[in-house]
Amino acid sequence: MTYKPDRSGSCILAGFALAAMIACTMPSASAHEANKRVADANALATTDTASRPAPQATRRPVARAEKGPYYVDFRARTAASWGHAFVWYGKTSERAVEVAGLTPAGDTLAYVLGHLTFVPSETGASYGDLDPEYLTASYRVYLNEADAKRVFAYIKKLQANSPVWNAETTNCTGFIGDIAEFMGLQVPNRWQRPENFVNRLKEMNGGRQMVRLSAE
Repeated sequence: MTYKPDRSGSCILAGFALAAMIACTMPSASAHEANKRVADANALATTDTASRPAPQATRRPVARAEKGPYYVDFRARTAASWGHAFVWYGKTSERAVEVAGLTPAGDTLAYVLGHLTFVPSETGASYGDLDPEYLTASYRVYLNEADAKRVFAYIKKLQANSPVWNAETTNCTGFIGDIAEFMGLQVPNRWQRPENFVNRLKEMNGGRQMVRLSAE
C-alpha cells in the first residue's frame, strides 16, 4: 500500500504513538520470566483446582475457618506406565509439603518384577511428585488440628508398614485408598488408573472440602 506525500507526516506520528502504546502495555521478557518463577514457587503451596475468590460483598466470613488449617491432597501424575497416585499433606500456612506414596524401590527391573511378585518398596516422594507439569488429578480436603495429627500419624504408620510393592495387590492407589478410608471418605475400586481413581474419589464424596474424623 502507498500513501500520499501530504499524509506521510501524520502516518509517521501515528506509528510513533502506536509503538509507544505497545511499549507501555506489553511486559518485558524479564518481567515475564520473573512472574513465571513466582508462579512456580507458589505451586507447591496452592491447589491446582482452587477457584477464584468471591467478591468481598458475597464472601462468607467463616469460609476460612471451614477449610481448616491442615490438608491432605490426593494426587495423580503421569508416569512411564499407567501413572502414579500419592498424597501431599501439611499445613496451609506453610509452603513445605510432605509426600507419601507407594512405589517399587529401584529401577525399571523392579517395576517389571513387581507385576509378577512382591518387590521392596519406597514410600516417600518419587520423581515428578513435586512437579505441577506432571499432575493429572487432585482432590484436596482440609482438617482441623486434632484430626490432622491423627491422619498424619496414620500416614507415617502406613509408610513404616508398607515394605513391599506389587502391581496387583499392594499398589499406589491401594496405598492412598487406605488413607482416604481412614479419613472416613468413600473409596472407589482401587484397580484403576491413578487419575481415574482420584477423580472418582472426589466424585463419590461430592467434592467435599472439610473432613472431620469420628471420635476415637
